[in-house]
Amino acid sequence: MDEGAPRPLADKLRPARLEDVVGQDHIIGPEAPLGRMIAQGRLSSVVFWGPPGTGKTTIARLLAGHAGLHFEQISAIFSGVADLRKVFEAAKARRLAGQGTLLFVDEIHRFNRAQQDSFLPHVEDGTIILVGATTENPSFELNAALLSRAQVLVLHRLDEAALEALLQRAEAFEEKTLPLTGDARVSLKAMADGDGRFVLSLAEELFALEAEAPLDPKALVETVQRRAPVYDKAQEGHYNLISALHKSVRGSDADAALYYLARMLAGGEDPLYIARRLVRMAYEDIGLADPEAAHQALAAKDAYDFLGSPEGELALAQATIYLATAPKSNAAYKAMSAAKSAARETGSLLPPKHILNAPTKLMKDEGYGEGYVYDPDTPEGFSGQDYFPEEMEGRQTYYRPFDRGFEREIQKRLAYWARLREGKADPEDGGLDEGGQAP
Repeated sequence: MDEGAPRPLADKLRPARLEDVVGQDHIIGPEAPLGRMIAQGRLSSVVFWGPPGTGKTTIARLLAGHAGLHFEQISAIFSGVADLRKVFEAAKARRLAGQGTLLFVDEIHRFNRAQQDSFLPHVEDGTIILVGATTENPSFELNAALLSRAQVLVLHRLDEAALEALLQRAEAFEEKTLPLTGDARVSLKAMADGDGRFVLSLAEELFALEAEAPLDPKALVETVQRRAPVYDKAQEGHYNLISALHKSVRGSDADAALYYLARMLAGGEDPLYIARRLVRMAYEDIGLADPEAAHQALAAKDAYDFLGSPEGELALAQATIYLATAPKSNAAYKAMSAAKSAARETGSLLPPKHILNAPTKLMKDEGYGEGYVYDPDTPEGFSGQDYFPEEMEGRQTYYRPFDRGFEREIQKRLAYWARLREGKADPEDGGLDEGGQAP
C-alpha cells in the first residue's frame, strides 16, 4: 500500500534540480549566495527566512544532494532534547564513516534558547551543516550565538510569474489545462498569496473537477474556498502591517492606508487595537495641525464599540481617511519630548513665587503670590509674566508650531503674545480678534 499511496501534486512536482526552483534566483543563481557555495564546493550553515510554500524544504534537500550529504529533517514543533541528542549521535557516527549530515530544522524558531544553543558545538566542529527554516524574523526569534554561525537567506513570496510557471508544470504533468477563464486564472494565483504549495493544491482540486465549461472568477470562488490571508496577529506580520498603516497615514496616502486597514481586518486583527493606533496617530502625527483628527479617531472607536463588525469597520475607514488627509505636525510630540528632557535636567526647581498660592500668613510673608497678574483682567487677556523657575535662564521654547493647518493660527497667537512681552505690539494691531483668537 505504501507504494500505491496517493501523493499530493505538489510532492510529485517537487524540483529535482536547483535550477527548477522558481522565484528564488536571488539566493540560488550562479552569482547568489547558494550558487557561489555550490560552485566553490563548500556549504555552510544557513537559515531560510520566508513565508510558507516558497521552497525552503526543497532547496535544503537539493543542497544535501549537491554536497553529497545525508539529509536529515526534523521539525521543532514535534522534537525535543532527546530527539536532538539522537540526531547528533547519528551524525557523529556518519562522520566517522566518512559522510557528512545536512540537518534541516523546520520551524527552528519554535526551539527555546537552550535547544538552540545545543546546535552550536555540532555546527562548530562540522558534525552537521545546519539549515534552519523559519517564517518569523530571525533577529527576534533566534539566539545571537546561533545567528553568528549561520547566514540568513531571505526567500521571497512567489510572484505571479513564478506561480504561473508552477501552474504550467502542473498542466504539463497532468496533460490537460486548468478549467479556468483568463480572469479566473489570475484570481487563482491571487488566492495562493505567494504560496507555491497552495497554488498546486488548488490546481489539483480543479483537475479533479468534471467542469463542463471554464470557471469564471465567481465560479472559482464558489468551487474552492478562498484562503485567509497569511497573517499572524501575534507575530511579525502584525507589526509589519500596523507599521505600514501608520506610515501610510503619516505619509498622507489614504489609499495605501485603506489597503493595509483592509489587510488587517481580513487577517482577523482586533478592530479596537486598530482604533487605539488611530487615536495614537491623531495625537502623534497630526496634533494641533487639525484638532478634529483626535475627535474623529475617538468617535470611530466608540462607533465600532457600539456597532461591531462589519458595520463598525466603516467608522475605522472614515477615521483612517480623515487622518491620512489631515495636515501633519509632530510639534506637540517634539515639545513634550523637549519638556521632559528639561524636567529631568533641572530637577526640583521651585516655580516663581508670584504664581504660587499663599493659603497661610507665613507663605504670604515669604512672598508667595506677590505680584501675580490675573490675565483675564488685562485689556489684552494676556499679562506676559514669566512662569518658569527663576533659576532657568531666559525664556524656554519647546512648542514650535508648523505653518500649516490650524497650527498656522496658533503660530499667529504665539507671535502676537511674543510682541506683547517685548512691548512691541499694539493691542489694536489686529494680532487677535475680540474673542482673543488669531485672525
